[in-house]
This record gives sequence, C-alpha cells and structure tokens, in this order.
Amino acid sequence: MKTKKSVLRRVKITASGKVLHGSNFKRHLRRNKTKAHLRRLKKTKEFSAAINRKVKNALGVA
Repeated sequence: MKTKKSVLRRVKITASGKVLHGSNFKRHLRRNKTKAHLRRLKKTKEFSAAINRKVKNALGVA
C-alpha cells in the first residue's frame, strides 16, 4: 500500500507510536494574537486516538 505523501510531510511518528503535528493559525494575522498564544502555537501537538488511527492507516503503519 502506498503512503500518502501529503500526510507524511505534515506529521512525525515517535518511537513509542505517538503521531505529532504542528499547530495551525500561526502564519499570518499574528499581531492579533498575544505573545503567550504564539508561544503555545510553536509546540508540536499529539493527535487524538481517533485521528491517530486514520493517520497511521494513511501512512501504512497500522
């Protein structure tokens, strides 16, 4: 089964199996957001369990 390259570019799978992704809403219109909000947006986040399965299926990992 082929992997979905668009998904592969957007996520990272850790050794323990977590699927991490970057935040959205941080590229433009930044002056309306507080500095604390922008700092929080820099962090990578983990997908929920339901989306985790879908992403792994799209990557052919599951």
